[in-house]
Amino acid sequence: MFRSTPSAALAGAHEAEAAGLHGVFAYDHLWPIGKRDLPALAPFPILARVLAETSSIMVGPLVARVGLVADQVLLSQFLTLKALGNGRVLAPLGLGDALSEAENEAYGLLRAPLEERRERLGWLLQALQAQEIPTWVGGSGPKTVASARAGGAAVNLWSSPVDLVALQAKDGEVTWAGELPSSAEGIETLLDSLAEAGASWAIGTYSTSALVLGGVARSRPWFSPR
Repeated sequence: MFRSTPSAALAGAHEAEAAGLHGVFAYDHLWPIGKRDLPALAPFPILARVLAETSSIMVGPLVARVGLVADQVLLSQFLTLKALGNGRVLAPLGLGDALSEAENEAYGLLRAPLEERRERLGWLLQALQAQEIPTWVGGSGPKTVASARAGGAAVNLWSSPVDLVALQAKDGEVTWAGELPSSAEGIETLLDSLAEAGASWAIGTYSTSALVLGGVARSRPWFSPR
């Protein structure tokens, strides 16, 4: 996503589908964190193009930040994706954090108070679920987790230890995303641990080859084909 053209993102989506993976995700950032001078593509147009060019893989932002656009606009973006690929859209949402605050400030997008964003998150979760779009909420803080559970959403953890995944899985669906090990053996070990802990999804970053990840995942007993 951090390129001037969509060619690499689209190629990655095709590779992921060919490898048997279940989904591809797009960052929702105005520039790569800490690298203001580098480009960043908007997630929803790329995901729409992926849906148009593929037949089975699921798509979603990771995560769409509440308050970056108006709530109704964000909802309409998800509904547009649904119209293009009904049943192939996921809606991971987040409240934003200090790492992305500079992006908002640079474009005059002042963040609403946290409690207001939590209320808006609750409205979006309800609206998305009414359209039968599965929802996730990114974050591990107690209030964020409580908001996710109250809204019927999965909790999405970023680079969290396996024991935290297991703890969250006791109360409902939990998904995991983060940097995967560099070796196939390391990926296998981590994915096995996450599956045993109860994670429903494990998502690697663009530094991991889709072909390698697919090859490892398809060999595991917990993996379900699309």
